[in-house]
Amino acid sequence: MPLLPSVISPVTPGVTALARIPEHSVSLMCVAAHGTAFQVGDYLFVSEGRWLAAIGYPLRGGYSARAFEAAIRAAMRHSGAQRCDAVAPRLPASLLPHMQENDRYLVIAADAPVPAALRGPLRKAEARLRLEEGQDFTPAHRRLWGEFLGRTSLPPHVRALYSRTEALLADTNTDVRLLNAWDGERLAACLVIDAAPGRFDTYLLGAHSREYYVPHASDALFAFMLARARQRGKRLVHLGLGVNEGISRFKRKWGGRPALRYQRASWEEQDNDAARLIIRHLQTTGSDDARLELEHANAQRPFRMLWEVRRGDKVSWIGGTAHFFRYSFETAFRHLFKKVDTVIFEGHLDEDSLDAVSRLGKRPPDPGACLFDLMTEAEVRALERIVRGPEGPFWRLLNAEYADKADVRWHLRRTRPWFAFFSLWTAYLERMGWRYSVDLEAWRVAHRLGKRVLAMEDIEEQVAALESVPPERAVRHFRTCRQWAAYLRANARAYLAGDLEGMMGTSTEFPTRTGIVISERDQRFRERMRPYLERGRCCVLVGSAHMLNLRSMLVEDGFSVRPLRQGWTPLRERIRAALSRDAPIDPSGGMAW
Repeated sequence: MPLLPSVISPVTPGVTALARIPEHSVSLMCVAAHGTAFQVGDYLFVSEGRWLAAIGYPLRGGYSARAFEAAIRAAMRHSGAQRCDAVAPRLPASLLPHMQENDRYLVIAADAPVPAALRGPLRKAEARLRLEEGQDFTPAHRRLWGEFLGRTSLPPHVRALYSRTEALLADTNTDVRLLNAWDGERLAACLVIDAAPGRFDTYLLGAHSREYYVPHASDALFAFMLARARQRGKRLVHLGLGVNEGISRFKRKWGGRPALRYQRASWEEQDNDAARLIIRHLQTTGSDDARLELEHANAQRPFRMLWEVRRGDKVSWIGGTAHFFRYSFETAFRHLFKKVDTVIFEGHLDEDSLDAVSRLGKRPPDPGACLFDLMTEAEVRALERIVRGPEGPFWRLLNAEYADKADVRWHLRRTRPWFAFFSLWTAYLERMGWRYSVDLEAWRVAHRLGKRVLAMEDIEEQVAALESVPPERAVRHFRTCRQWAAYLRANARAYLAGDLEGMMGTSTEFPTRTGIVISERDQRFRERMRPYLERGRCCVLVGSAHMLNLRSMLVEDGFSVRPLRQGWTPLRERIRAALSRDAPIDPSGGMAW
């Protein structure tokens, strides 16, 4: 007899007093995920749109895999979610094929002594540093975060938490704090903690600088963290997961001990909404031209990665683009560009310029920079399986073998590292149905509308930036190819929502997110776009990663920068609204600013 799920209810008052793991800090979870929390029995859930986080550590009583599985089913029906991330000490058997992580939580007693080997170095570090607790995320913190993430390989969901730090600190419902180690005016290290749980503090994140390196700065902050926990009457500090060998070693060095087991599964339910069924029917019955037109119309989405830039009565816009995406923003760009006279891009996107970049990229790699030589045979084979998809007679019989397969080994051996990365990444995206290019689409729309189209960089400047990317960053990205599908889902969800910080959380490890490619070019863009923004009626489109710095740079230059989240209603949502009779269809599909 199946186990009946418990009643769905709002979150229990005082839930943080019952917290057993960091994920039981409800306010932190809701802000980090932009979601809403509820309970199914003693299990906590956080939902956001079609995504659901399921926390399989009961607030009261013991864990039951069967009860948790029943609670997940009830929560997905309640929330309408199609994608789910579930964590538990032991996943239900049905979720084991979707398991992404298998780890252990680490904890340490708040009164743990300083390890003997660290006492001398710690005294020297504490004499040099100024340690403080605060909640202000300053430009120095942004620089430290960018430096640390640029050199560190972390899972996408951990990177997403780094990107949410500023939002977590700003929200008055959370109790997130910064522990800072200052060497004069330079930030040498920083820890982020959550003080909300009643029985423990949680060590969420940490970063130390190599540019402003102070030996044992992180150790000094660790001792400071334990002292602050004792002052708050906490018995222990929850250190989270091992994540990787370096982080786990640091936690164990201080006496962190394994506690609860942790397993995480991620999966997506089949999408059977009415709009998709209608489109599929029309695709099988209409003409080729009508089918293509309908596919393109169904692919339209609002462009929400957009900010209004204003100084006095002069208004312009700046948006973050993506080289490739699953959906189209052509209709949104047509509406947006009617408001402007000038559209500015990073570089030229005409066919001749793109061909010139391709020729430069196909030059042989420098000695020591051949990606093929930096990877093992097993890694190359894994990359081939992900980029090319299933191959062989069986898959051809099922018509499931992708026709336009990339020559992975040729690109790794014969082309520049940045070109090999972009070529293979593009081949994978196209196989997954990501056939639109946001910046190219905007470029073509601007030209069709007769707008003045400008580029802020020439080909030489762009290629010089790409040549600065260390080959090892492309190799690291290729080694995580089995995680690309999850990366794409998170990336698309954040981009469609206009959630820049959420998107950077999924893509900071992207090979071209280096200091030279991002920071140095940000200053160049700032100087070259500013005269046009001052005149107004301008739209600037840059890669989304550049928006992290450019927003604050424009504010420093005296502009007000306001995010825009509204947009025209896409076909799919209009069909769904009509079928549910929740709202009238706007036949014009016009903007609703």
